Parts: sequence; C-alpha cells; structure tokens
Amino acid sequence: QVQLVESGGGLVQAGGSLRLSCIASGIIFSINTMGWYRQAPGKQRELVATITSSGRSVYSDSVKGRFTISRDNAKKTVYLQMNSLKPEDTAVYYCHAHFHPNAWGQGTQVTVST
Repeated sequence: QVQLVESGGGLVQAGGSLRLSCIASGIIFSINTMGWYRQAPGKQRELVATITSSGRSVYSDSVKGRFTISRDNAKKTVYLQMNSLKPEDTAVYYCHAHFHPNAWGQGTQVTVST
C-alpha cells in the first residue's frame, strides 16, 4: 500500500521560510521521480517542483529561485525548502511519486500572511 505523508506546513509571514517533508512507504522510492504539487482554494492543483532519481530538479516559473527540492533515498523522504514566501504561495502542498500517479497524501497547509 502506497503512503505519502506530508508535514511541515504552517502559518508564516511574507518573506519567511518553511521546509516541507514527505515520507513515502510502499514504493521503491529510489527509482521514482518525486514531485511537489500545490492546490490553492478554487484553483486546480499545479506542479511546483520535481526531482528525478538522479537528483535533477525542475521548478515552475512561479517558485524558481525561491524553492529547493531535495531527496534522501535512505530515508525515503523528499523535501521542499521554501524561502521568500509570498501570499500567493498559500495552498495545500502534496507530494507525488511518478510511478504511482493515483497516490496522494493528505497534504500540508501552507498559509502566507501579508
């Protein structure tokens, strides 16, 4: 059974930082491209960043230069370091595993205040 458990969200002022974590189980973590998505109220879920099994990362234009995705294969964990947060970053953040497209965790809420 695939499980993705996100944590690390919270309330932060604009300009602040948060670090999200996602622990995966039930998958062969090391071979999966892992991704972070987010969904704001009334909007569709959107891709934030991905990281391949070899560590190559890709970012959406809206977070490039502010967010950093990383992974620890031994811990089966993917991280999202978020700096210089903006109110428009407010959303529920989810992690995702490429070879398990229908598996989603409960997400973690990030709220950025002005």
